[in-house]
Amino acid sequence: MKASLANRPWLALGIGLALAAAVPWIASDFVASVALSCLMYIALATSWSLFCGATRYLSLATSAFFGLGAYSSATLLEVLPWPLVILSGAAVASVVAVVMGAAVLHLRGTYFAVLTFGMTELIRHAVTFVEKQVSGTVGRVLAVVPSNETVYLTVLAIAGAAIATAIAVKRSRFGLALAGIGADEQRAQTLGVDTRRYKIAGFALTAAFAGAVGAAMAVRWTYIEPAAVFSPFIGFQTVLIALIGGAASIGGPVVAAIVFSLLAETLRLQLPYGYMMVLGLLLILCVMYLPNGLASLWQRKAAALRGNGHD
Repeated sequence: MKASLANRPWLALGIGLALAAAVPWIASDFVASVALSCLMYIALATSWSLFCGATRYLSLATSAFFGLGAYSSATLLEVLPWPLVILSGAAVASVVAVVMGAAVLHLRGTYFAVLTFGMTELIRHAVTFVEKQVSGTVGRVLAVVPSNETVYLTVLAIAGAAIATAIAVKRSRFGLALAGIGADEQRAQTLGVDTRRYKIAGFALTAAFAGAVGAAMAVRWTYIEPAAVFSPFIGFQTVLIALIGGAASIGGPVVAAIVFSLLAETLRLQLPYGYMMVLGLLLILCVMYLPNGLASLWQRKAAALRGNGHD
């Protein structure tokens, strides 16, 4: 019975990946585009929750890592094979995350959130400055790009890897260390946990997925510029999706990413500001009544069913 429960997340992941992989060949281009957006935010929200949900560090640096991955892709796309372009985006974002984490991960709460957002803006302006100095323009034109199916399957693979990593980390010693930091960092230190090393490693792991997603999604535009790929909207939406879904869970951010990606496409055309209003309203309601996110609803239901079965 325990083995069956332990394998359930892997079975659900396998079925979900198989169904999602068929979308580009059985659905319209519009549906495939919406599915791609869902996969993008599944990868971003799941990887953000992997570190921030466990440690309770509120990072606003997702857009920085996404943008670095996008610019890495734009720079290397014509000289490297596609898989190496994605790995390069992940590597660049991870290296920057290690440097950023070493500088700010000794802070918590509002200070950490504000500094990560400030460093994101610093990176955006630095990239803009370098672009102006080197190429004389702010953006880059992407002339050679892979097919839509290749991009879709790549983002699907990244999303699947993010979920699989979250499942594996949660059951590992690394995951227990991150959870211990979130519960009581000082106590974790007294128990011999090298909190600084674990925090930097977790932060870099989160950044790697965001960088990989940015590298893959960059080719969806024929022209990229810092204002677009370093957009704070990407980072804020990732955080909101993760918090509303339940950052401490794995399934919560996945479900929330799907729901809000569908809402975005529905409301963005009919009511441009309605999507953010709905997102903000749900966040307020979750903070007030469901501090652990929507995932707590089915967790309560599962606990109730177990209790009834025990009786």
